[in-house]
Amino acid sequence: VSKRLDDLCNFVEDGSLFGDDTHVIYRHFATLYFIVVCDKAESELGILDLIQVYVETLDKSFENVCELDIIFNQQKAGLILDQMITGGLVLETNSQEIEKRYKELEKSMKQQDREASNSPANMYKGASPRTF
Repeated sequence: VSKRLDDLCNFVEDGSLFGDDTHVIYRHFATLYFIVVCDKAESELGILDLIQVYVETLDKSFENVCELDIIFNQQKAGLILDQMITGGLVLETNSQEIEKRYKELEKSMKQQDREASNSPANMYKGASPRTF
C-alpha cells in the first residue's frame, strides 16, 4: 500500500493475500496509513468515511496526531476506536460524540483508580511496621 501512487484509488483486491471475499481499504494522511481489511459486503465509501472520522477524532484528542502519539498512547487510540466500533458493528460516526464518550470513560477510569488507591487494603502498603 505504501508504494502505491497517491493518484490511485484507495481500494485493493488481492485474493492471494486475504482470500477472494476480502478487500483492503486504506487512507494515507501525512505520515500515517490507516488500513482496513474487510469482506466485500462492506461499503468501500463507508469504510473510507469511518477512517476519516477516526483520524479526525485522533486529531482532536492528540492535537495534530502523528505516529508517535499512536505508538506511545496505544490504549487511548484503541479506546477511541472502541467508541466507534464494537463487535464489528459501527456504533458512532460523529467525532464530537466519540470524543465526549472517551472523556467520560477516561474520567470514570481515573475515579476508579482514586477509589482503589484509597481503599483500606492499599492504605497500609509501604507502611513500616510499628516498633514498640
